[in-house]
Amino acid sequence: MASVQSTAKPSARERLLAAANELFYAEGVQSVGIDRVIEHAGVAKASLYNTFGGKEQLVRAYLDTRHAGTADRITRAVAERDTPREQMLAVFESQGRQFDRPDFHGCAFIRAGAEASPGGLVQEAADAFRGWMRELFTRLADQAGAADPDALAHQLQLLYDGAGISALMDHDPTVAAASRAAADALIAAATGASAQA
Repeated sequence: MASVQSTAKPSARERLLAAANELFYAEGVQSVGIDRVIEHAGVAKASLYNTFGGKEQLVRAYLDTRHAGTADRITRAVAERDTPREQMLAVFESQGRQFDRPDFHGCAFIRAGAEASPGGLVQEAADAFRGWMRELFTRLADQAGAADPDALAHQLQLLYDGAGISALMDHDPTVAAASRAAADALIAAATGASAQA
């Protein structure tokens, strides 16, 4: 039996989100005007306002989509490992694989959050992702037996953020290995275990 392929055109919402993801991530939220997103998506201006209400809501939806994708990628990487320590290191390995991608432009949440108005929808989306990361690191640090899981989670999040910024700015392929090694040393110090090779 021959498979039937759908010829349905993506919805205006899907096209706007795809355009926003491509343009906002590559060039920055403030650098890309709404008219460029609309043109790139091939939709009418009314479609944007009817679907999202405005640019800030579109940026929030774009970040929510990136949050879901990044959380899925990290969750799958963590699930492939057996121990909490290996799972924490898997977060850094998953991040490091992104550094080699030709379309890597850093952390979408840090970039958008740095440009956002305090207390707005964009800042809320960036904070939601960072909160998710902190909760993941805290839970795994607790399961690994860290004396102070909150402190270790804070350190690992600082390292994760810094690695992403360094990879973007320095274009240095050794950042991934260095951040993983630093994470391993932090985890070992916090849990009283020996660092892995």
